[in-house]
Amino acid sequence: MAFCAKCGADVAGASFCPKCGAPQSAVAPAAGGAPVATASGDSGLAENVAGLLSYIAGWVTGLIFYLIDKRPFVRFHAAQSLVLFGAIVVAYILLGMLAAGSIFGGWMAMLFSVLIYGVLGIGSFILWILCMVKAYQGIKFKLPVVGDIAEKMASKA
Repeated sequence: MAFCAKCGADVAGASFCPKCGAPQSAVAPAAGGAPVATASGDSGLAENVAGLLSYIAGWVTGLIFYLIDKRPFVRFHAAQSLVLFGAIVVAYILLGMLAAGSIFGGWMAMLFSVLIYGVLGIGSFILWILCMVKAYQGIKFKLPVVGDIAEKMASKA
């Protein structure tokens, strides 16, 4: 029994899905009757789930989904994950360099860098949760600066 890779309807060997009209390939279903991902440029997951998973492990899953999934919604969230968490990593590195230098500069500079670490950590966590929720809801949530860069990245081939 064959199922549509897009909507899951029974296609019974047809070349187009009778329910959604999506073209079907000659891919056999996996064990358990679940549809198998085709070579059409998607991961085989629903767009909202793939968008959410783009954020799960920061820039790493963002890079994975950016490379394997060509759907615009998923590609945007993957690019946004790459840019957002890449910037956060760079900020942590720069802050670490500042903190290392402040050991020799006095306790006030060290206290300041520790406070900034805390604010950056809490802010990162909030953004991470917010982006995952919005992606799962199917919303193309654009962060102010990061979203513009991600949109340009996602629109490139």
